[in-house]
Amino acid sequence: MKSTDLGLLTSVSAPTVHPGGGRAVVSVTHPDLAADATVGQLWTVPLTGHAAPKRLTRGFRDTAPQFSPDGRLLAFLRAAPKSPPQVFVVDAAGGEPVQATDRKLGVSEFAWAPDGRSLAFVSRVPEPGRYGTVEGLDANAEPPRRFATLKYQANGLGYITDRRSHVFIIPVPDVWSEPIAQPVPTVDAAAALIPVVADPRQVTTGEWDDGQIAFSPNGTALAFVSARHEGRDDDLRSSVFLIDPSDADATPRDVTGAHGDWSVVELAYGLNGVLYFTAQDVGPSGRDFVARNSALYAIDTEGATPRLLTDPETVDLTESDIVPFGDDAVLVQDRSRGALVLLRVTAAGESTRLSDDTTVVSGVGAAGDTLVVSFADASTMGDLATIESGELRRLTDLSRDLRAAGVLTPQELTVAGRDGYPVHGWVVLPEGDGPHPVLLNIHGGPFAAYTGSLFDEAQVYADAGYAVVMSNPRGSAGYGQQHGRVIRQAMGTVDLADVLDFLDGAIAAHPELDASRVGIMGGSYGGYLTAWTIAHDHRFEAAIVERGFLDPEAFVGTSDIGSFFGDEYTGTDPELMRSQSPQAVVGQVVTPTLVLHSSNDLRCPLSQAERYYAALKRQGVETELLVFPGEDHELSRAGRPRHRQERFDAILDWWATHLPSEKNSR
Repeated sequence: MKSTDLGLLTSVSAPTVHPGGGRAVVSVTHPDLAADATVGQLWTVPLTGHAAPKRLTRGFRDTAPQFSPDGRLLAFLRAAPKSPPQVFVVDAAGGEPVQATDRKLGVSEFAWAPDGRSLAFVSRVPEPGRYGTVEGLDANAEPPRRFATLKYQANGLGYITDRRSHVFIIPVPDVWSEPIAQPVPTVDAAAALIPVVADPRQVTTGEWDDGQIAFSPNGTALAFVSARHEGRDDDLRSSVFLIDPSDADATPRDVTGAHGDWSVVELAYGLNGVLYFTAQDVGPSGRDFVARNSALYAIDTEGATPRLLTDPETVDLTESDIVPFGDDAVLVQDRSRGALVLLRVTAAGESTRLSDDTTVVSGVGAAGDTLVVSFADASTMGDLATIESGELRRLTDLSRDLRAAGVLTPQELTVAGRDGYPVHGWVVLPEGDGPHPVLLNIHGGPFAAYTGSLFDEAQVYADAGYAVVMSNPRGSAGYGQQHGRVIRQAMGTVDLADVLDFLDGAIAAHPELDASRVGIMGGSYGGYLTAWTIAHDHRFEAAIVERGFLDPEAFVGTSDIGSFFGDEYTGTDPELMRSQSPQAVVGQVVTPTLVLHSSNDLRCPLSQAERYYAALKRQGVETELLVFPGEDHELSRAGRPRHRQERFDAILDWWATHLPSEKNSR
């Protein structure tokens, strides 16, 4: 795979399965270099027979499909170019989609009412006079913002206190009636027609964000997640609330806040009326989030104490959906050793594994006994399959063209570290006998993980002639809480040892790797550990520090997570913080370093990169600063396609200069 093959990176959403079985619908998206945007449509996929998948919609970016409870309708989110997503509804048999919402700032999620007659959705509510609510008023001409909280912005969004997320309800439009339209004058005075969209009813209000919505099976309750407690600005707690969707004057009821110190991640009702939710236990302080696995809980009836169904030490549901399956069970995904393993968990807490220990089950859909998943593995970025007797039966082959362009299979490896601790990871080898220059890649997080599935970054670098080494050191997710928590207020200790030991073990296991020609790179926490490593180990020919957490002291007050992240990971004592700070040891760096960042990164702000770069420059280290305009912390995963390609090209250019390979040299 080359950087020019970005358009072949096809992703799939969680599937929605028709209530009658027989077919599923999924959103298929990919970066489009010509449009310089991620585009995609809905596809219908037969579950039986030999019929091929078929495109169902033709919007610019259609996502998040959901069949209505009776299967007659399909709702989804549609975004036009440079416009936010809105809810659309279409006859499930096909036809012209009908727009159901027209929100200034778009819709982030929606849910069908059990009777299929209405939809709940979540949308940000702009403060009057901001975000285009006054025609012709430019953002820079808006009045000043006054803040009294620490949490007032979010990466990828910007300011949040003047556009809170709230819950709304709308009637489902009649897709079979005659079109109802409204004449409007156009610039040439001709009559045009625009669709009439019903006004929604706002269900929640307040100086907080509401989301993660689900109707109870009988439709008498609408559940959502919110942080409404005193002190919410100083902790990470959130609660599950219930509200009567039929009562315009109803007050939301907190059903979890009195029972635990939880940060709620996801929720869903089971078919038996049990309310399930996943949450991290953030402890009495409400801030102890480091390497806290999300567990599954069940509330049998309103007012009942939530019951713990999974062990947070051994099962991590942080990246999980909750999908009802059968009368008394739900489907969830356990983040484990670089995989997302599908589990069936009953209301009694009995758990059964439904998938293998290497596949990344990224999304789940179910109806009756039919179970469909979206997944990734070493051969695909995303495809659809049914699970039958514990085996995947593939329904699509969306990465066929990508494999034709050239995909290399990661080789799994476990290395015993210097203290005997096992370090797990993968090596992606380029074609040829070698010796190959080596790139040590370090993932972000730190409580995240590499997987064995197809990873565009490793593929591009391996195609350019580099052996790519990537591991999940202590601090990573998927190996139990203690594995992740051991670096709490001890960053740059055992995690540094683990990545270096894995590098040495990979070189020992693969003689075709050139131990004398090694580079190092990483983003976010990976940028942190890269910067920390090159201050303590000088074997590397060059380094790339991308969107790094580089200065814990300067993180506070500048990052959207600065009010808690550094406090928990590096502590608050100044000397303790400096003992883990790459900025504090930048004077020890002699390695040529490319510092790569995005101008709108609110997670690891640009100032982190600027200060680090300036220090390197002032002490005479060979360095460059590359800043991508208009991008945020998600550049490498969700940035503009042209910027993503330019990022790859800049990275390969840096390695061509400082660590050339047979296929990548000046």
